[in-house]
Amino acid sequence: MGREQLEALIRVLQQQLAEGRDNLAIGTWDIRYDAQRGAFQFDKCEDGVYCEERPAVIALDGTVLDAGGPLLG
Repeated sequence: MGREQLEALIRVLQQQLAEGRDNLAIGTWDIRYDAQRGAFQFDKCEDGVYCEERPAVIALDGTVLDAGGPLLG
């Protein structure tokens, strides 16, 4: 990631924290940057193996592309 993407990540995280308790970043184990989509993926798979939720995907401008959600049930 370059400077622009890191600054965007900071903005996205600040925006999510401002959302309060039930934001998309809570419970994240890994944050990945997808250059092709221009978005961050907030992965909620514990230790990269056990997953109960698909990741939330948020664009550089803060637009939620996919809110993620339960895989089971």
